[in-house]
Amino acid sequence: HFGIARREAQGMDPQQRLLLEVAWEALEHAGQAPDRLEGSSTGVYVGVTGSDYAYLQFETRDRTLLDAHFTSGIAHSIASGRLSYLLGLQGPAITLDTACSSSLVAVHLACQALRAGDCRMALAGGVNLILSSDLYIALSHSRMLAPDGRCKTFDAAADGFARGEGCGVLVLKR
Repeated sequence: HFGIARREAQGMDPQQRLLLEVAWEALEHAGQAPDRLEGSSTGVYVGVTGSDYAYLQFETRDRTLLDAHFTSGIAHSIASGRLSYLLGLQGPAITLDTACSSSLVAVHLACQALRAGDCRMALAGGVNLILSSDLYIALSHSRMLAPDGRCKTFDAAADGFARGEGCGVLVLKR
């Protein structure tokens, strides 16, 4: 659908593929034809924090995976740029990692850009896929996870956080 070669798709973090699909759907739901945005002043603001796919690929120790597609496929910075490039967008393309607040900060920055006139429309959101249990083990050892698996932000009963996965993209306009 996106014209991505098979080898490139194999080397690409599934988070990037999911982001492309969800952004396309978000544009359709917003009444924006994704294939008609080329050259538009549309910004892309994406929060990405997880690197599970890269870690899993490195664990294989299969050096044949370490090609040009792999390096662009695992880089967080590429996520917003790939989306912007595939749609031919001319606005800012920013990927950021602020841990748990990444998608919220992406939406905030997109709203600021719209207000400042940096773009006329913006795609803003985030993606996180949990592909390995290794981080859970490390977080458990440091007692950072809530024992009941629930976040209780700003609550006196707060006793850690819980990881979640998913992808969401908003189409924002002034």
